[in-house]
Amino acid sequence: MFPNPQDALPLPPKPNVERYRKLAKDLLKSAKSFSSGDAEALTHWAQRWLENLARLNPTKHDPARVRAAITRRAAHVESFARRKLTEEDAPLRLSEAQFVIARSHGFESWPKLIKHIEGLSEKSSLTAKYEAAAESIVNGDVKTLKRLLREDPRLAHARSTREHRATLLHYVSANGVENYRQTTPANIVEIAEVLLKAGAEVDAEADVYGGGATTLGLVGTSVHPYEAGVQNPLMQVLLDHGAEIDRPASAGTKQSTVAGCLANGQFDAAWYLAERGAVLSLESAAGIGRLDVVESFFTEKGRLKKGVSKEELKTAFLNACLGGQNEVVAFFLKRGVKPSVHGGDGQTGVHYAVIGGQLETLKLLLKENPPLESKNVYGGTVLGQTLWSAAHGGDPDTFSQIIETLIAAGAKVPDRHVPVNKQIDELLLKFGSVPEPSWYWFGEGP
Repeated sequence: MFPNPQDALPLPPKPNVERYRKLAKDLLKSAKSFSSGDAEALTHWAQRWLENLARLNPTKHDPARVRAAITRRAAHVESFARRKLTEEDAPLRLSEAQFVIARSHGFESWPKLIKHIEGLSEKSSLTAKYEAAAESIVNGDVKTLKRLLREDPRLAHARSTREHRATLLHYVSANGVENYRQTTPANIVEIAEVLLKAGAEVDAEADVYGGGATTLGLVGTSVHPYEAGVQNPLMQVLLDHGAEIDRPASAGTKQSTVAGCLANGQFDAAWYLAERGAVLSLESAAGIGRLDVVESFFTEKGRLKKGVSKEELKTAFLNACLGGQNEVVAFFLKRGVKPSVHGGDGQTGVHYAVIGGQLETLKLLLKENPPLESKNVYGGTVLGQTLWSAAHGGDPDTFSQIIETLIAAGAKVPDRHVPVNKQIDELLLKFGSVPEPSWYWFGEGP
C-alpha cells in the first residue's frame, strides 16, 4: 500500500522549505473543498504536484510513458491524502497535510523532511554529501564516489534520512530504495568494491520489506542486476567481503536470501548461493531442483520427517512449480500433494506454473485434472493469471502455447479480455475473446 519506501517521490533539484509549506496549505485547502463537495479537488491537487515534479526532474522516457506514470502516481497520492485527511475521525489540520507530503517523499514525518531539505541547502552537510554519493552510485560515477568518500569517510557508514535508512552500499542492489534510483550501471561491481574498501558494513540492515534486509539479500532478489548480467558477480563481491549467506531476514519479509530469491523468481541467484554453501530448507531445495536434498526431508516410506510441517511442504511444491523443477514436482505428486493446494491466497500449483511460464510443468500438472476455474485472491483463474503474466513480461511464444494448452484442457475463455499483446490478442480472438479498450501503464515516470 502506498506509500512505502520504494514509492518515494523525488524531490525537485533545489527544494525550498517555504514552497513546501505553501504546498501543504494548498493540500489542506483542497481537502476542505473535497469535504465540501468538490469531488475533483484532491485529484487536481495531486495531478498538479506530480506534473510539477516531472517538469523539474526531466527524464529520457517517452512523454506518453511519463504521462502514464504521473497519472498512476497521482492517483496513489490522492488516495493517501483522502485517507489521511477526510476519512479518519479527526478534524482537518495542516499537520496532517504536511504528513501526507512528507510520507509521499519517503520521510517518516514533516520535521524530518524539512531537516533533509535544509541539509541539502548546505553542500558541506552529511545529508548533501550522502545524496550526491547515492546519485554517483546509480549513475555509475566512480570518480565522484571516490572523491566524496575520500573527503568525508563518514559516508561509508552513513544512513539515509529517508524511512528506509539504507546505507550507500544498499543502493548497489537497486532494490528497496526509492524506485527512481533503482538502476544498475555496468560498473556496479566496481562501485561495490569501492564502498566496501572504504569501510562499508557488508551486513548492514535496511528498514525495507519488514526490516533486516542486507545488501546481499537485496541483490539476490533484485531484477535489475540480473538483467544487467552482474547479479552473481555482485553477490560474490559481497561474499568475498564476509557477507553472511544464511542471515535470517536478509531478503526482507522474514526470508533468508535463498528463500527470497525463489519468491522473486531469481532462480539463478538461489542456485548460485546454494552452490556456495547456503543452507537449503525443503522449500528452497525444491525451488532450485535439488531432489537429493528434498528427499532428505522424507522417510524411506515417503512420509515427511518429524519437524517438517505441511505448510513447508505446500511452499516447497509451489516453489517447484514456479521454477519448473519437474522431477521435484513429480516427486511431490507421487506423495499425495495435490495441484490445487495453495498457501491461503488461492494461488495453486497450476497458477504458479503459468506465472513462471513453465509449459512442461503445466502439462505435468494437468495429468492430475486440477481445477482450472479456481480463483486466486486477485480474482484470477488459471487462464486469467496466464493473461496477466503474459502482459507483464512473459514471452509471447511460450504463453501462447500455455494458453492453447489450457483451453484444450477445458479452461473457459472469457468473452472479453484486457489487451495483452498483438500475438496473444489475435490468438484469443480465434477462441472468441475480444480485447477491451484499456490504458497501459509503462513503468516508472518522474
